Amino acid sequence: MCFQLFRIFLGIGAFTLGGGYAMLSMVEKAIVEKKKWVKEDEFWDMITVVQTIPGVFAINTALYVGYKIKGFRGAASAALGAALPSFLIILLVAIFFVQIKDNEIVERIFKGIRPCVVALILAPSIKMIQSAKLTWKTIFIPISAALLIWQCGVSPILIIIVAATGGLLWGMYRKWI
Repeated sequence: MCFQLFRIFLGIGAFTLGGGYAMLSMVEKAIVEKKKWVKEDEFWDMITVVQTIPGVFAINTALYVGYKIKGFRGAASAALGAALPSFLIILLVAIFFVQIKDNEIVERIFKGIRPCVVALILAPSIKMIQSAKLTWKTIFIPISAALLIWQCGVSPILIIIVAATGGLLWGMYRKWI
C-alpha cells in the first residue's frame, strides 16, 4: 500500500501545475473514487484541516492522506511521491535556467499554461464550496471573510481563529439547547 501511495502522489506531482489546490481533484479521484480508501465527506474534512496547517499545501495534503491510510510509512511515501517531481523539475530548471530564461518559446508555453492552472484550481474550489453545504443563512460567512481579507487587509490567520471560535461556540450553544 505504501508503494501505491508513492506511485499515486508521484503521478499527481509530476502532472499537476499550479500547486496543491490544482492537485485536489486528482487526489480525490485517486483516493476517493478509484481506491475508495476514504469517503468523500471525510476527504474534504481532511482538506479543511490541511488548509489550516502551515507549510506547503501539496505536501501537507500528501502527508495527511498518507497518514490516514497507512500511518507514518504511508505519510512518508505519499509526501516523497508528491515532492520528488517538483524537486527534480526545479533542479533541471536551475541547471538550465541561464540558457532558457529569455527563450520566447518557453515564455509562450508558460502563458498557455496559466489558464489551465486557473481551471485546475477552480474545479476543487467549487467542490469544496459544495461540500461545505452552504445555505442562504450561512453564505455570508465566506463572503464576509473574503471581503475582509481582500478589501480591509484583515489577516487570514485572524479570520481562521475567529471562524473556528465561532464554530466551536455555535456548536456548544446548539448542544446546550
